Amino acid sequence: MKAKTVFSCSSCGYQSAKWLGKCPDCANWNSMVEENYSAAPAESAAVRSSVPAYKDGPVLLKEVVGKKDNRFSCGIAEMDRVLGGGIVAGSVILIGGDPGIGKSTISLQISCALAASGKTVLYVSAEESVEQTKMRSERIKDGSDPGNLYIVNQTDLSEVLEYIKKIKPQVVVVDSIQVIWDPALGSCAGSVGQVRECAGVLTQLAKTTGTAVFIIGHVTKEGTLAGPRVLEHIVDTVLYFEGDRFLSHRILRAVKNRFGSTNEIGVFQMCGAGLEQVRNPSEVFLSQRPKDVAGSVVVPVLEGTRPLLVEIQALVAKANFGYASRRAEGFDYNRLNLLIAVLEKRIGLHLGAEDIFVNVAGGIKIEDPAADLAVAVAAASAFRGQSVPSDCVVLGEVGLAGEIRSVAQLPSRLGEAQNLGFKRCVLPANNKDSWGREKIKMEMIPVSTLKEALDILLNSSTVISR
Repeated sequence: MKAKTVFSCSSCGYQSAKWLGKCPDCANWNSMVEENYSAAPAESAAVRSSVPAYKDGPVLLKEVVGKKDNRFSCGIAEMDRVLGGGIVAGSVILIGGDPGIGKSTISLQISCALAASGKTVLYVSAEESVEQTKMRSERIKDGSDPGNLYIVNQTDLSEVLEYIKKIKPQVVVVDSIQVIWDPALGSCAGSVGQVRECAGVLTQLAKTTGTAVFIIGHVTKEGTLAGPRVLEHIVDTVLYFEGDRFLSHRILRAVKNRFGSTNEIGVFQMCGAGLEQVRNPSEVFLSQRPKDVAGSVVVPVLEGTRPLLVEIQALVAKANFGYASRRAEGFDYNRLNLLIAVLEKRIGLHLGAEDIFVNVAGGIKIEDPAADLAVAVAAASAFRGQSVPSDCVVLGEVGLAGEIRSVAQLPSRLGEAQNLGFKRCVLPANNKDSWGREKIKMEMIPVSTLKEALDILLNSSTVISR
C-alpha cells in the first residue's frame, strides 16, 4: 500500500492534506505535524481483533433500567475523594502533570493498594524497565503484600492487548500513553495519530470489558496535555497534578469527571516513601504563617465540598522605572488587576506607581471568588504597612462598585476556621443570617463595602499615599 501523508494539529487533532502555518480549527500557529500512514487495512483489522466490539443496539430511553455505579476504593482516600467516591468499573482516567511531580508514583501506589485489596492489576511500564519499577515499588510500598500485581515493560499496543486478554485484570495502568504505539499506523510513537488511536482502543476495551484504565499523559510547555485535545474528550476523568516539583506539596485536581464533581482536590506531600495524604491541609498551609506582618490575610476557600484555609500574601513596593509590575501566583492575574483598579477608584489608594505581588502560600491555585476581599485587603495592608489581626479571617466577593457580595456554603468555611483557632471573621453583610449561630462561636463582623472592611481591619480611615 502506498504511504499516505497527512498533517495533524497537535492541539485539536485537525487533519489536512497539506501543511498549514495556522490550524483553521483551533487557530494555533505551528501546530501541524506530519504523519505517514502506510499500514494496510487488513493489518489494522488484525490488531483490533483483540478488542471486543460494541454489541448493544439502540433501545428506548424509557426502557433503560438505571443502575448504581459499580465503584470500588483505590486504597487512597484523597484519590477516592477526587474521583467522586472511588474507581468506577469500565472508566478511563487520565492523569497529567509536569515531569517529576508524582504521576508515576501515585499510579504505582494505587496499583499496589488495589492488588493488596484483592484486585488483579496490570501495570504497563512503557518508560521504565521491570527492574526499575520494582525498585520504586520497594521504596513506596507500606509492607503489605502486593498480591496480583503484574508488571510489564511494553510499548506495542497489540502486545498490551494480548496481555490484558490473557490476565483479565480489573485495573490497567498505562505509563505513559505518549510511548505506546500501534503497529497498524505508520507514524512514530507520541504523534497525534498514535496518541489518539491508542487512547481510543484502550477506551473501547474499558467500556466493553468493564476494566478500569489509568492513563498517564505528559504535558506541553504551556502545561496542557501533550497530544490532541480530543484525548481529553475520549476519557471519562482528567486529573491534573499542580504544584512545584521542587516543593513538597502536590494538589491533585479533577478538571473533568463524568462520575463525580470536577471541583474536588486531593492534597499530598512528597516524601521518601512516595506521596503521603495530607489529612488537614489547612493546618499545613498555615503552619509557617508569620504573625503581625503587613500583607498577610487568611481566607477560607472552597474546593469542591472541602473548605481550606489559605494565606494570601501581598507585597507592594515603589516601582523604580518604567511601568509598574503586577504578579500573581495561585490567583488569577486578570482578577488581581480588577481588584487593584477598585482599590484605586473606590478607595483612593495610589497604586499606579507601585509594584504589586500576590502569592497564595503553599503552592495552591484558588478560583473561589470569596478570596477577592482577602486579596484586596492584603494589597491595602501591604501598601499602608498595617497588619491585619492574626486571629481574623476575611472572605467575600468584591464588585466593581466596591460592594461586598455574599458567598456560598458559609457554615462549612467558618467551621474550618473555628477548628483552627480563629476568633473573628469579616464577612459580607448579606451573609449575616446564614452562618449557623448554633455551632459557630466566632465573632462575626458584617461589611457592605470594601472601604468599610478596610476601616475595620486596618483601624484607619486615612488614606496613606507615597
